[in-house]
Amino acid sequence: MATSDYRLLVLENPLLDIQAVGDEALLEKYGLKTNDAILAEEKHQGIFEDLLNNYDAKLIAGGAAQNTARGAQYLLAPNSVAYLGGVGDDKYAAILHDAVKAAGLRVEYRVDPKVSTGRCAVVITGHNRSMCTELGAANFYTLEDLKKPEVWSLVEKAEAYYIGGYHFTVCPPAIQELANQAAARNKPFILSLSAPFIPQFFKDPLDASAPFWDYVIGNETEAAAYAESHGLATTDVKEIATALANLPKANAQRKRVAIITQGTEPTIVAVQGEEGVKEYPVHEIPKEQIVDTNGAGDAFAGGFSAGIVDGKSLEESIHMGQWLARLSIQELGPSYPFPKQTYTSA
Repeated sequence: MATSDYRLLVLENPLLDIQAVGDEALLEKYGLKTNDAILAEEKHQGIFEDLLNNYDAKLIAGGAAQNTARGAQYLLAPNSVAYLGGVGDDKYAAILHDAVKAAGLRVEYRVDPKVSTGRCAVVITGHNRSMCTELGAANFYTLEDLKKPEVWSLVEKAEAYYIGGYHFTVCPPAIQELANQAAARNKPFILSLSAPFIPQFFKDPLDASAPFWDYVIGNETEAAAYAESHGLATTDVKEIATALANLPKANAQRKRVAIITQGTEPTIVAVQGEEGVKEYPVHEIPKEQIVDTNGAGDAFAGGFSAGIVDGKSLEESIHMGQWLARLSIQELGPSYPFPKQTYTSA
């Protein structure tokens, strides 16, 4: 079946991941938690060089939604995914370009001549990872960048939009513009909560986008943070999913779907206006096959988004997300195996 190019448009913050196996002492040195995602403060500045000089760090093309975009492209036909964000004019941006080219991803980076490419320190301890991000040039993306003709043509061409929640720290107006486009043209608008601090500290722009969510994805920690910041008075994942699904909605032609992943526990799915929730068991793999869980959530979102843009059922799209996440955790970093594996339906 012939398909048009760049059917899925993804927006967030491209980063270079500086990833290494660390220990409790390293986490304590920089005041980090074992399994968390935060923005870097002054006290964290030394960690990037520390990882490079003392911990045998690997450099990996990252940024949560860029991982997701690579994952969706892994499953879709060539030239299916376009990714937007800001980078610097430096060697780290060149590394990103090489990595996304190998993945078959089209990028329209805003290049900043004065600010360096963003970076993320990823400290792995066991199966946990602590991420500390300095946004760099990614922090300067604007609505005007989105409206540039060569970028806006991709917006108009795309059949679905995926927004990584970390972009709420950068340019909520760009998110809102894509949300408006999605609702006006009845295109799926998929949003990831991305990290607990997004609903905690960026509540207003997140809530402004909420009526436009056709699909909202989060893990159990992000769901709990949303519930607490919005006074839901529950820690029950199913109740939180139901509350998310039934928030007021702009585009009445699509029922909102709320998806909460729980690692190896079942994926919880609630649909607007429907009784109860569905649970989709995760097919576990032997622990000895798990290399790195960093990026598993990004991979799930990539597989799921590929299913949605390809017109698959909700159940099939969930399965595609779980399948890709299972592949990803058997690789180092937020990566996918090559030669490429072929998805087969459940």
